[in-house]
Formats: sequence, structure tokens, C-alpha cells
Amino acid sequence: MTANSKFKIQNSKWAAALILHFAFCILNFGCAARSDHRERLELWGLGREGEVVAEMIPEFERQNPGIHVAVQQIPWTAAHEKMLTAYVGDATPDIAQMGNTWVPEFVAVHALDDLGDVARAVDQRDYFGGVWRTNVVGGHLYGIPWYVDTRVLFYRLDALARVGYPNAPRTWAELTDAMTKLQRDHVTHYAFLMPTNEWEPLVQLALTNGSTLLDPAGVRGAFEQRPFADAFVYYVDLFHRGFAPAISNAQVANLYDDFTRGEFAMYIGGPWMVGEFKRRLPASMQDKWGTAPLPARDAAHPGISMAGGSSLVVFRASPHKEAARKLIAFLSAPEQQIRFYELTGDLPARRSAWRAKSLASDPYFPAFREQLEHVEPLPLVPEWEQIATEIYGHGESVVRNAATAPRALADLDQRADQLLEKRRWMLAQRR
Repeated sequence: MTANSKFKIQNSKWAAALILHFAFCILNFGCAARSDHRERLELWGLGREGEVVAEMIPEFERQNPGIHVAVQQIPWTAAHEKMLTAYVGDATPDIAQMGNTWVPEFVAVHALDDLGDVARAVDQRDYFGGVWRTNVVGGHLYGIPWYVDTRVLFYRLDALARVGYPNAPRTWAELTDAMTKLQRDHVTHYAFLMPTNEWEPLVQLALTNGSTLLDPAGVRGAFEQRPFADAFVYYVDLFHRGFAPAISNAQVANLYDDFTRGEFAMYIGGPWMVGEFKRRLPASMQDKWGTAPLPARDAAHPGISMAGGSSLVVFRASPHKEAARKLIAFLSAPEQQIRFYELTGDLPARRSAWRAKSLASDPYFPAFREQLEHVEPLPLVPEWEQIATEIYGHGESVVRNAATAPRALADLDQRADQLLEKRRWMLAQRR
């Protein structure tokens, strides 16, 4: 065989290989094209919820074969900045999980789509009213509650029973009486653990006392007004009377060990603390603790806690709004709410889902269920988190005798007014 013949044969082989290669690519492209004809919906989930929701998507896609959901999990610590960056860069997802306190901020920059039409599909009456209102800004609905969060009282059953309270105190008067007896009889070192760098306990006392925190327009502080001022004095008095130690979270070596040793008898915590108490308290303590709704101001006014949790929102720039609404309706269905609770431990946003055996049989969650009927949204302004930091800072200064209560409240109002100055200007321009 001549060299030229060998060259021709080799060329023929290469040609055949190339033909097969291109044929393979064309076939694959055709298959890919056939599999990618579905509408692609991008969902951003935060933290553990972002991982778990991916397990629920196959059923949604089975029910909606024309939609493919791509889930991206984002750490909570990076989520806020990433969403803002995505908005500025016109790269927002179609749908996202969003902490309730973030909703007003994203509404202010016109990032979110109005979901008023979805409200009729998911039955608003089945949701806890206070939590639902966290998503209503300016009379429009921008999110559908996905899971809920609030705070209740965790307490030592044995310690309170020793001072005449087989159940937790239900009013401020009972709470003061129980704390006085716990201290007097040396049942525990302190009656209450209330870290001074947390604003939530003070705000919950204020909400219980009828404070709106800000004025009705949300443009000025309402901290010198009597509902907040009286709650502020009650809060400070807990420390000055020795009922609570004037320490921050960083100074608490191990909350669970301290609770076991009797360093304190009461603590305000969220639903995640139930699992932590079950895991981290010794077996000898498992029948010695309980949960209860927050004490009321008096018999006629229930204890008010904060309405928290996460909601599902649709970004205005989404080209797949109808598909996004279908996914929200799916994830909001009671059976999916129950499954989500079983996968994550997050409390269902719908009342009907609380009938699930896994929730009804747990002795620690009825307190949360009762409290969720008495929750209020925090002020629906983007500046709230900055104002909240000022609240605990001014509270701590009075607890440590670095300022008087009247001076701190006046300063707090002044600081809130400064933070809300831009909001006042924007509202004035609209008018």
C-alpha cells in the first residue's frame, strides 16, 4: 500500500469520526433541547431552608410538568447583601425566601411584585393575622408567610412550683411576685436571664403595654410616650432589683448549663430553643422545664410577642410571575407546610397545618400556637434594624446607671427621628 493510499484511509477514518462526533452532538443537543423546553423558575432559599426546599421541588414539578425549578441555597449571613446586589445588577431570581423584617426595605426600592392576587388563592383567614401583616406595606401585599417565628417564655417548672406557681406567671403582677419569691427564697441565683444586648425582650414588653414603637406614619419615634416609657421602666427595674443579671450574651458561658444549675429560672426564646433544650439539657432536667406564652400586662390584655419568620416573595423583574405564583401556592398548601416542618422544625404559617400529629403531640409547642394568636409586626420601615440597635443600647445605658430613663428615652426618640429623616422627605415629595 502506498503512502498516499494510507493517507487517504486515515483521512477517511478521521472524516467518519468527525461525522459520528457531530451526529452525537446533534443528537445530544436535540435531547437537551427536548428536556429544556420547560419554563425555568429560579428560587433562592436561605440557610437550612434553602437546602430542604430542594427536596420538595420534585413533587411540584410532577404536578406542573411544564415548569423546572432551579434552587440556589444562600447562607443567611450573605443573603441580604446578595439580594440587594442582585437587585442593583438586574440579576434577581424569580422567587425568594425573605426574612419578614426585610420586606419593607425591598418594597421601598420597588423590587417586589404585588401579591394581592395570591391572597385569594391561599386563604388569608388560615394565617396568623400578626404574621400576615408583616408583608403588608402601604396597603399592598408583597409576601406570603412561609414559616413563622415568635418568642415565648422558657421556665423551670420545679423552681416556679416551689414559690407557688405550678404554671408560668400569666401577668406582669404574677411575674413580679414570682421573681420576688425566687430571689427571697434563694431558689435560683437570678429569676430571669435577659441579656442586655438583646432588644427583643424590651420591645416585647413595650408591645404588650400597647406601644406602637413609632408614630402611626412610621416617621418618628414614640419612645417617650407612656406605653413605651412605662415598659422601659419595668424592664430596667428587673435589673436594678436584682431579678436579672446585667450581662450580655457574650458573658453567658453556657446557657444550658446555667439553666440546669439554677442560675436563672426564666428565659425568652424562639422555637429553635425547643430542640436545643431537648438535646443539651441532661436527662434529669427533661421533666423540669416548660414553655408558656409571654406574661400579659393584666388579665384584660394578652402578652404580645413579635411576628417573625420568613415569607415567599416574587421580584418585579421576574419574567415568570405566573409560574412563581404556582410555586408559592404549592409551598403554602397545608400538607406541604406540615412536611416542611417535619424536615426543618420551622413552625407552619397556616393554622390548619398545626393539626399535624407531629406538632400536636409535642408538649412544648402549644405555647407557641397560643402566642401566635397574639403577635404584632415590627414597624414596617427599612430603618427598623438600626432603630432596634439603638433601643437595646439606650436600655443598657440605663441598666448600667450610665443614663437616666427620661434622658435615654428622649435621646432614643431623637436618634429614631434622625434615622427616619429620609423617609419623611420621601413621603413629603410624594405628597
